[in-house]
Amino acid sequence: MLICCMLFISEARNCAALDLIERAARIDPESVIVNKFEDRVYNRIRFTIVSYVVVDTTGSPIYSPLHQTVLAIVEAAYGAINLELHSGAHPRLGVVDDIAFHPLADASLDEAAWLAKAVAADIGSRFQVPVFLYAAAHPTGRAPDTIRRELGYYRPNFMGIQWAGWNIPEILPENPDHGPSHVSRTRGVTLIGARSWVTLYNIPIMCTDVSTARRIARMVSARGGGLPTVQSLALFHGDDSAEIACMLLEPNRIGADRVQAQVEMLAAQEGFGCREGLLSLIFSPDMIVQKYMNLISSRRD
Repeated sequence: MLICCMLFISEARNCAALDLIERAARIDPESVIVNKFEDRVYNRIRFTIVSYVVVDTTGSPIYSPLHQTVLAIVEAAYGAINLELHSGAHPRLGVVDDIAFHPLADASLDEAAWLAKAVAADIGSRFQVPVFLYAAAHPTGRAPDTIRRELGYYRPNFMGIQWAGWNIPEILPENPDHGPSHVSRTRGVTLIGARSWVTLYNIPIMCTDVSTARRIARMVSARGGGLPTVQSLALFHGDDSAEIACMLLEPNRIGADRVQAQVEMLAAQEGFGCREGLLSLIFSPDMIVQKYMNLISSRRD
């Protein structure tokens, strides 16, 4: 029974900070980093970490090494990164922006949700950071984009395309699930959830017009009447292009090929070309399980 944690941190340029965070992630050999993805333009890194979960005789989860591993990473990130000094082309609400738990192998969403809620409670109390739960970790299953809209996540505050420094209210419009309602300007807010596997797929379009890129992103997404189970966002990635950053909530239903075709069609209608998209995580759940097993076996050998 395995759980995969995808942990998104608002930093990709400060090598000293990244080194401290990665060392914290490697303290417990039972938690394995199977992938990391850095983007200096977005100034954001994602760690993908896997470990097991233990259940008692009734089938209830009671322990996972991921719990303390994630807390160690969070502590290192808060000690090394100041949100007020951060800037990048990707939206964010906090230093530790998002922590998503996904069940793998024989684990269920219930085990992933248990771990998400346990980690959220500790982050809220130990670090005094507001934590909002989403998906299976929340009683109503609310979506993370709902929380983000309420907190102004999607509104850039610098040059119309960048997020810089502090950009959310110090007093939150609604109480978090854990932690204080007052926000630290240096740490921000954290979202934590549990859900089935999702695919992240970014497609570069050769366009620097803000309104056009956002129109294409809106027409791709389910919210804008586009592809079901697809969320998308237009982000600028360098001087000559934007990216349509997509989250595929049910990749077995709507896959990357179909999203690529839709973006190519919409971009052509606007008079722009686009390049082949990039999967920020190229491994399937089965591949991640196999990679975890191989790494664990090699350490024991």
